[in-house]
Amino acid sequence: MYQNEIAAIEQLIANYFNGIFKGDVTLLGSCFQEDVTIYGDIEGNEYKKSVSSYLDGVKNRKSPRELNEEFAMNIIGVDVMGKIAMAKLHVPMLGYNYYDYLSLWKIDDTWKIVNKVFTHVT
Repeated sequence: MYQNEIAAIEQLIANYFNGIFKGDVTLLGSCFQEDVTIYGDIEGNEYKKSVSSYLDGVKNRKSPRELNEEFAMNIIGVDVMGKIAMAKLHVPMLGYNYYDYLSLWKIDDTWKIVNKVFTHVT
């Protein structure tokens, strides 16, 4: 029933992964709705940034690709209900073992990330 939606979400997540991995803030930014706030913790430290601040950070750091890291990001699971979805991702990079939970919403027939929470697990 949701096969087309899963394919569209997987493409969004592929763009998200590639944007992060390559440091491509244009591609990465296209994955988010513009007013998203990102929440998380890194080694117990609270993290809260607007998507624009997050993109500035990505822009101003060396990308995993520039650091010759191996691409190891993957989708753990996706759950779709109508025009909303949740995705759980494993995003190991830059010496961290991140897990992302993305809330997705289908806006004007396009899936966008409307919330991101993440943690680093040792």
